[in-house]
Amino acid sequence: MDGANSTSTQPSSRTSIHVTAIDSIVNVNSLFTIAIFIGFSFTVPKAHIVGNTQSCHVGIETVRRLIVSEIVSFSSFLFSSLIAQSLKLTINSLNSLDPIEHLKADINSSALKFGLLGSAVGSVVGCLSLIVSISYAIQVKLGVISCGGESVFAVAVLAVLVGLGLLIYIMATILHLFHCFIPQIMADK
Repeated sequence: MDGANSTSTQPSSRTSIHVTAIDSIVNVNSLFTIAIFIGFSFTVPKAHIVGNTQSCHVGIETVRRLIVSEIVSFSSFLFSSLIAQSLKLTINSLNSLDPIEHLKADINSSALKFGLLGSAVGSVVGCLSLIVSISYAIQVKLGVISCGGESVFAVAVLAVLVGLGLLIYIMATILHLFHCFIPQIMADK
């Protein structure tokens, strides 16, 4: 009897874990989207640059690249959030079909895996585009990287810290996909 109870609670806990993970993806993507809009509002082509050397000033092409990378980043985060919200809507709709076990849903594990993977890829592309965007914003405000100084330090810290965070995120996502879904797929066969 105990074995039957533990088997029936396992899928419901997995469903709630996926909904929680999807909520987290949407929340983080929302924060990044806000950051992008703040970046848009502070992007000024003729910004005052720290330092007086004319060769350290960015050209209009750098400002254009900044805007393009912000748009790519925004689009990627929106793509990721829309996929995550679609997955959450599907899980919640399937959960509501059974009034007795409203936390358990029978979900195609392959569809869930590819949805989570697509959402993760959108988040990673958005983060990479945001790194590029912020590095251009740093150059607009502090001067081009080739001039050295604070702009090099700021871009280096940004690249190292966010790159390390992205590496951890990618590894955790891969571990989750293989750890949670491969045994389910093998059990289904």
